[in-house]
Amino acid sequence: MSLITSYTPNYFSINDILATEERILCTIEITLPRLGFLDVSTDEEDLKKGTKLEFPFWLAQTMGCRRTPIVSIEIPKYYKEGYREILEADACAVTLSRWNPCYYELGMLLNQFTNAETEKIPASLEKTFRSRIRLVMDWAQNPVSDPTLGSQLPILERNLFTAGRKARVQLISWLKEGVGSIETSEVVASFMKKRKRAEFEAN
Repeated sequence: MSLITSYTPNYFSINDILATEERILCTIEITLPRLGFLDVSTDEEDLKKGTKLEFPFWLAQTMGCRRTPIVSIEIPKYYKEGYREILEADACAVTLSRWNPCYYELGMLLNQFTNAETEKIPASLEKTFRSRIRLVMDWAQNPVSDPTLGSQLPILERNLFTAGRKARVQLISWLKEGVGSIETSEVVASFMKKRKRAEFEAN
């Protein structure tokens, strides 16, 4: 997810597209006529109030962020208090990509739903990122090539890891090239000659 965007989610961001495709468990708040086919567990023509279904985030957001919400969402378990406590204990010991590859992106998007649970997510994400950024940096600077490291990170951290690896390779390449001897520029050399001539003539 881009740190600076004109709007969120960013229409042109692959990461945001992936995040908004994540499925969210929702509860239907009003009976929806002729949509019973969405619930494969029933033969009812209408989608009854109280039915629980999974929708992609982009659809859940559209139906849930209304003056009269059509659905209410259930926060994914890995953003709830029990999982936040695990991260507070030792965020670096958790393989976040197993929880959700779009862990940070989806977490920020969930903040659009106003309830007591979602209000705590941004602070948890920030604290988790601060705890793990040193780990990501250490992995990026590690000379040992381990192809599994990137897959253990969620998308945001993986991008930083990849950028860090690339920067390290470029730095090593630059250092190996060495530097040539520093030569006096023609402008400075000419100025010094004129100065010496002036000092000589003054004496």
